[in-house]
Amino acid sequence: MNILVLQASPNVHGSTSLLVDGFCRGAREVGHKVTVVDVCRLSIAPCTGCVACGYEGPCVQHDDMDVLRRQILSADMLVLATPLYYYGMTAQLKTVIDRFCSANSSITGKRLRSALLTVAWNADDWTFEALAAHYHTLVRYLHLRDEGMVLGYGCGTPGMTKASGYVEEAYRLGASL
Repeated sequence: MNILVLQASPNVHGSTSLLVDGFCRGAREVGHKVTVVDVCRLSIAPCTGCVACGYEGPCVQHDDMDVLRRQILSADMLVLATPLYYYGMTAQLKTVIDRFCSANSSITGKRLRSALLTVAWNADDWTFEALAAHYHTLVRYLHLRDEGMVLGYGCGTPGMTKASGYVEEAYRLGASL
C-alpha cells in the first residue's frame, strides 16, 4: 500500500514527528511504502472559494498544491498528523484540506484509507473532541475508510511524548495495516 502522511507541525522535531516516526516504522516493517510530506514547509495558498475548479480542478492557483494533489491521488492511504492548536488542526493542514476542493471528486472516488495522529499538552478527557469530530466529518464527506486515531493526551513536549505510550500506539497502528 502507498501511504501518504501529511505532517503538519511547525515544530519539526516535536511530539507530532515522534508519532509519525512510530507510525512509519510500523507501516514500513509490514511492507508498505510511506511518504511523509511536511506541509508546513510547502507554499500553499488558502482556497479562495472561487470554485473555478468546479470541484474537480484544475485550481486557478499554481503552487505546491499541484504536486501534493498528485501525491494524494496516487496514494492508497492518507494520514493526517497534527498537533492540537486551539482544539483543532494546525492552520497549515487546514489550508491543505481546504484546497482538496479542486480534487474533490477524485479524492472521494478513490475511497482512500485514512488515519489521524495528533498530540496535545492538555490531558482532559474532552481535549480532542472537536478535532476528532472534524476528522470524522472529513472521513464521511470524502468517503475515506478510517483505520484509526492516535490521540496523544499530555504530549506537550517530546520528552512527555517519549515517556507516554503513544509512540508505541502509533507504531502498532502502522504495523496493523
